[in-house]
This record gives sequence, structure tokens and C-alpha cells, in this order.
Amino acid sequence: MNSQDYNFSDISPYDDSQFHEKMENLIKEPGFLHAIRYTMPEEDVPKLLEELEKIDNKYDFQHKIMYPFLEMLANTTTSGISLGGVKYYNPSMNYVFLTNHRDIVLDASFLNLAFIRRGMPTSEVAIGNNLLVFDWINDLVRLNKSFIVKRNTGLREGLEAAKKLSAYIRYSILEKHESIWIAQREGRAKDSSDHTQESLLKMLSLSGEGSFNEKLEGLNIMPVSISYEYDPNDYLKAREFLMRRRDPHFKKSQRDDLFSMETGLLQFKGKVHFQMTPRINTRLEQIGDFRDTNTAAKYVGALIDNAIHRSYEIFPINYVAYDILHESKRFASKYTPEQKEETIEYFNRQLNKVEEKNVTEEERKFMLEMMLVMYSNPLKNKLKTLLGGFV
Repeated sequence: MNSQDYNFSDISPYDDSQFHEKMENLIKEPGFLHAIRYTMPEEDVPKLLEELEKIDNKYDFQHKIMYPFLEMLANTTTSGISLGGVKYYNPSMNYVFLTNHRDIVLDASFLNLAFIRRGMPTSEVAIGNNLLVFDWINDLVRLNKSFIVKRNTGLREGLEAAKKLSAYIRYSILEKHESIWIAQREGRAKDSSDHTQESLLKMLSLSGEGSFNEKLEGLNIMPVSISYEYDPNDYLKAREFLMRRRDPHFKKSQRDDLFSMETGLLQFKGKVHFQMTPRINTRLEQIGDFRDTNTAAKYVGALIDNAIHRSYEIFPINYVAYDILHESKRFASKYTPEQKEETIEYFNRQLNKVEEKNVTEEERKFMLEMMLVMYSNPLKNKLKTLLGGFV
């Protein structure tokens, strides 16, 4: 099936012809107004609403509204955002930027901010419908060049949704000439050990002509590695590990998800680095076609993981976490005694934020261990890639 067989209006970003009407409705939404007032001074709100009412296209919205907002966010919650590997980017091409996943909201937003700073076009962004807990959030993200990934569907409906999503991504690349951002897996890796889901690659291959490899080649997949110095949600993830240890059937509430989004958005992240890597097309051409899709998806997933892992930016906290976890001094030259002490204090401050009753000393140690695992895994995976599997 190709793009002509589908109506994408329920998942695609809003067309500019719809923009003004959708924006007019959005700025009347109490939930949206509450969110604005939460992130900016009350006296600035009327001016912002006035500006929003004048905007009638996605480009102006991103460059006049989102760009200064993200710059403000970067200035107040990071120690700087950097972008490497731009030499691999060809402005005459459109890409699927396939990345690891660290923050629900900011991974794609900060990547697009880095693009805007360099005069590069922004990408469309894949976002799961599980995050669109209110109608106004659905409208906001689709005004901001996001398209919807439908999750939690039945088996038959899920296959149809995957085919439609695959067709939309190919349509965006080849006909709309828009690049796409999508994470390598559904949800974030809680332990920061990032691995590409084979099901994602199979979804991408559901549209187009030719073999599995040829279908992926047509999408110009470029792995991009994302590194955050600090994860504001680290203590929330540690708590989630504890809750699942206590009850294997534990599930986060909608309130938990919203608080995670808010924490990731507004709390300090330290340095943030994006590393672009060569698109995988050349490697796909070299290996030839596989006999079956499962083998092909497994190999291509490993190819993407290799590119992401070797491109991590490693910070002192990662080295300290590794050495504490393994009771070693292997990376003692990578940090000072003061940095080690500061890191230990940071972990304790974060664990003190866990709002859970009757946490035993043993359970606190468990949560600390999980935080050490989170911060050491990027280093561990990078070493595996660079040293051929030896850590």
C-alpha cells in the first residue's frame, strides 16, 4: 500500500490552512492557559496570547514562539546544548532521525532547537497518543509539527495503525520533503541502556517497494545519540524500580506521567549533547539482503545501537557512577575527588525527594544502586562498542 491509500488527517500535524482556527481554540483552553502560567510570569501571558492569535502557520509558530521559549528553557535548565556530526547532514536530503530516548518532551524539542540555531529545517516529531492525556495537548503538539503514534490498540487495529504510520513517515520524507524524528523504542529506557526495538524497524518497512533493506534505504535513517549530564527524573525512575520490586504488577498513574513530563521540562539537566552519525544506507548496501525480516531487523537494530552507543558524550557523573557501582578506581583519572563527593551528594539529594512511606535502609540502597546503573550504562555500552564487547 502507498500513501494514496490513506487519509492521514487523524495523525498528521495540522495543515497551515487549519492553523489559525486550531490556535484560536487552543488559547481559550483552561488547561493550556494553566500550563502557560506555570512556565512564565503572569504579566507576560497576555502578550503571548496576543502573539499566538496572529500566527497562522507552523513555521512562524516554531520560530517566533517555540524557539525563544526553548532558548529560555535551555538557558535556565541546562549548562548548554551542543550538536556534533553536522558534516553528515546533507541539506538536499530528508532523514529519519532515529535517536535514543531520554526526556519525554525535550529530546525532539532540543534537537529542533539545535537545528534552528544552525539555520537547518526542523523535523516532524513522532509522539505516542498515550501522552496526549488532554485534547488541548493533542492540538498543541500537532500545531508544533508532531504526528501521532497510536498505541494500546488491539492486534488487528495495531497492524493497520502500524501500516498507516509507516506510510505516513515515507510520505513525509519522499513527498512532503520533511525530516522525521522518532525514538528507537517505545518509552524511555528506565536504566538508560538504549537498544533499538526490532518492531520499530519492521514498522518502517511496512511501506515502500523492494526488500527490507531497500525500504529502509529510502528513508535515509540517521542515528543520533542523545546525552544528558543529569536526568531530572532519575529519582522518579528509582522509585518506579522500587515500586515494581514491591509489586511486579505496579503501573504508573496518569498523574505520574504528567509529573515526569513536568520534572523533565523544568528541572536542571546540565549539559545536553546531540551527536549526528552517518546514515546507515552504505552499511545496508554492503550487507546485502537477508532471508527473513527478523534477522534483518536484528542486524539493523544492532547497527543503529552501535552508532548511538559509540557517540555518547560521557560526563564525570557517568565515570563516578561506574566506579562506585563496581567498587573500582578504573576511571579515577576522569574526575577529581571533589567531583566524586559532589556526585555522591547529588545522588543523596535526589533520593531524598522520593515521596514514599516506610522506605527501609535496604530499599534506599536498592534505589541508589539503580541510579548508579542508570548513570553507568551509557559508559558501559560505549565501552562495549569501542572495545568489541569487552568491558
